[in-house]
Amino acid sequence: MIVTLRVIAGPHQGRTFSFSQHETFLIGRSEAAHFCLPDDKYFSRHHCLLEIAPPQIFIRDLGSTNGTYVNGVRIDAVHLKSGDKIQGGETILEVEVGADSPTHQQNSPDTLSSTIPSIITIECLNCGIRSEASASRPDSKLSFLCEDCREKLKKNPQPIPNYQMIRVLGQGGMGSVMLARSVRDGRVVAIKTLLPEVAVSEQSLKRFTREIDVAASLRHPHIVSYIEHGTHNGIVYLVTEYVSGADASKLAKERGGRLHYLEVVKIIEQTLDALDFAHRQGFVHRDIKEQNILVEGKYPDYTAKLTDFGLAKSYKETGMSGVTMVGDVAGTIAYMPPEQVRDFKEVRPPSDIYATGMTAYSLLTGAHALDIRPKAGISETVKAIFEKPLIKIAQRSNEVPPIVAQVIERALEKEVSNRWRTAGEMREALIRAALG
Repeated sequence: MIVTLRVIAGPHQGRTFSFSQHETFLIGRSEAAHFCLPDDKYFSRHHCLLEIAPPQIFIRDLGSTNGTYVNGVRIDAVHLKSGDKIQGGETILEVEVGADSPTHQQNSPDTLSSTIPSIITIECLNCGIRSEASASRPDSKLSFLCEDCREKLKKNPQPIPNYQMIRVLGQGGMGSVMLARSVRDGRVVAIKTLLPEVAVSEQSLKRFTREIDVAASLRHPHIVSYIEHGTHNGIVYLVTEYVSGADASKLAKERGGRLHYLEVVKIIEQTLDALDFAHRQGFVHRDIKEQNILVEGKYPDYTAKLTDFGLAKSYKETGMSGVTMVGDVAGTIAYMPPEQVRDFKEVRPPSDIYATGMTAYSLLTGAHALDIRPKAGISETVKAIFEKPLIKIAQRSNEVPPIVAQVIERALEKEVSNRWRTAGEMREALIRAALG
């Protein structure tokens, strides 16, 4: 499927922007915007943000002064459909959703041709309820779970063949995590079930499993190892080694919301060791946060392990997530650096370094590094990521040595060039600072 934005009025009339995979698209006066309107005072610097996961399109106003309009109505956030018109000042963009043409693979992204998408009937894999979805072809086969069944399966996951289910360990946006035992050899494992948020094609599911095959090649003492993966009744599952400790978020909550700085250094330096290894192999995690760092043992003998390596990327890029900025799930975006919010597709190692800094800051202070309200929505969060300065660690805690704080704060620079060059370099600096 292809989404095209055509500028049909205003100074940039005639420009087009085409999207065939999960991307974000920023409009505003900022030079960082994908559609930059520097001379139009009607637009704010960061005016509105579109998230596109063909055929889905979602637009969110970023608290602009003069507002974002869709079909003449001022909006905060709304799903878009083919034919809708987005307006700001004299500029109007028209949305077009199309199916891939037979020859689109030979064309460049700016010249992708399309045909009218087909509307097909789909059935929930679990309960059989029928719905409709857009597809590239009338004979397309899509895997689909209705919203009710997704919620039920998060709480009560289906058993996976060859594994004895013990208990549910947790639930997340993508699915649930179960503690299980292998029937074959008795090994205790963790099984993550991944529930598509939207109807997805067989090709997308196959691409997802190929992506996981690649990520499974990462072997490091501080990265949770993949064991196997597959599909059962249309649901993707991943089997990994089981880490018996809590994630770093739960560890901090048990201590009143924050950890001693030496504990944080121990956890973060191991995380950076894992990232340095992965980055040198060409991998980016994309979703570093306390919940994705599992910690075994007692301090000073902590062993920290990164989990879900590459999972967020695969889940989004293969279309299983749909659009992610629909609800006020600002917590999932709050650790992203500006360049990752601006472009979901092109995420590089400096984004992991920034997110690691955010994670360390939270573990040290029990607060967010930017001035964001605890219940802030996505608009406020995104605006803060682009525009608000860092709150120094010393303002949150007087227990962290300044030299340690400086290492963390350098990772949180908005400009990529001002951060640590590599995870390894940051790790060495952090260890030196803790010893000093």
